[in-house]
Amino acid sequence: MMCSDVIMMAKFNFLIYVIKCEGGVTSMDTFLRKFFPEIHIRMQNDNKISNYCKYDSQLLTLFTSSLYIAGFIAAIFASSVTRVFGRRPSIFIGGASFLTGAALGGAALNIYMLVIGRALLGIGVGFTNQSVPLYLSEMAPSRYRGGINTGFQLFVVIGILMANLVNFGSDKIKGDLGWRISLSIAAVPASIITLGAFFLSETPNSLIQRNKDHHKAKLMLQQVRGVIEVDAELNDLIKANDISKAVKDPFGQLLERKYRPQLVMAIAIPCFQQVTGINAIGFYAPILFRTLGFGESVSLLSSVLTAVVVGTTTFISMLVVDKFGRRSLFMVGGVQMLVSQVIIGGLMKAHVGNHNIVSNRHGCAILALICVYVAGFGWSWGPLAWLVPSEIFPLEIRSAGQSITVAVNFLLTFIIAQTFLPMLCHFKSGIFFFFGGWVTIMTLFVYLFLPETKNLPMEKMDQIWKEHWYWKRIVGESTESNMYDT
Repeated sequence: MMCSDVIMMAKFNFLIYVIKCEGGVTSMDTFLRKFFPEIHIRMQNDNKISNYCKYDSQLLTLFTSSLYIAGFIAAIFASSVTRVFGRRPSIFIGGASFLTGAALGGAALNIYMLVIGRALLGIGVGFTNQSVPLYLSEMAPSRYRGGINTGFQLFVVIGILMANLVNFGSDKIKGDLGWRISLSIAAVPASIITLGAFFLSETPNSLIQRNKDHHKAKLMLQQVRGVIEVDAELNDLIKANDISKAVKDPFGQLLERKYRPQLVMAIAIPCFQQVTGINAIGFYAPILFRTLGFGESVSLLSSVLTAVVVGTTTFISMLVVDKFGRRSLFMVGGVQMLVSQVIIGGLMKAHVGNHNIVSNRHGCAILALICVYVAGFGWSWGPLAWLVPSEIFPLEIRSAGQSITVAVNFLLTFIIAQTFLPMLCHFKSGIFFFFGGWVTIMTLFVYLFLPETKNLPMEKMDQIWKEHWYWKRIVGESTESNMYDT
């Protein structure tokens, strides 16, 4: 059964491959010429427009961000599907939506087909991001949960690398065929996800939650844990399920005082992940590199390099997260991102003007520092921002809590995607100082308010809040006080 977890992470590798294949097409001349001709003209002929502003187009940002507003909406509905029908149906719905969106994007004749296809991909992301981290956290033993769940992000990064390689290769194909291959090839991983959902086993937590046979849940636990004696963990799951049955409105329950720490983390952690600026780099890396004066092919190749770096560091995180803990990696990665962002901002301010061409030496220095930045993200806020929210919620509100995490993540991603190009145009090099300020705030937040969760069983996670210097003031109060407060 542990193989099922690994297979699921591999599927999510392909899933992100579906999504990220579209990021690189925005720097392809043939794609720009067909759907965004005004940007293509600016890049080729207009020297009066600042280097930072040539890609500033609301239509282009709509194409990029439509995926995330669709994912935001889908994540809310996915909670009910995951809770009532199980984790597998959510994964299947996500895969089917991917398949439809990939077909529509590859066959696009106009901007409307392009945006609708991307929105369908967003629905798929909403469902799978809601269900896959839950699936992994519930299947994994507590001592390996961090590494297995971090593997989720590792395969995401491998998917991004594959996407960038596809974009680099398809860019060499003349005419519209190149970008059509880049978009439509997403149907291959979408098919694997859709079909693969039929072969997954449901989690013991979900079987118990949906009033299935407890004996089957026990057999599942024995297979997953590799031992015969699982009665203690099974009893914890049954007890948690009995509590969850009394909850008629999980989203309303989240507002109660005793769940205040989990709700804060479900909102703050995905918010902070987005304001690191990583998705601004991810969405627009080829555009940013072209702003620095790199050619079209070199820009795409530079995106491949950053994907390799973040993949390597995410793998390191997977190996050490259960040894060193979540808080240490959060803070080390935060300091690393902050320092590199400040230096990048300084170099761009000094050497990337509105119209001048950046020297190879300074362009390569900025690229190297961007690699340092994404490395810091790769072993901290990349994987851990998905791991921590997925493991802190009790069963009765777990599906609702994960939906809040995913919805907030997508809402902030939408805002970043929609505003980055105008911000780049107006802030210029100051954009890196802007994100660096947020990295400072979130690193302090982790230091002050996030307790360590490593090696603690999910059904006993409420202990950490009662022992924390700040949260014990809230969750440690009497039930009577909680009732009046909420």
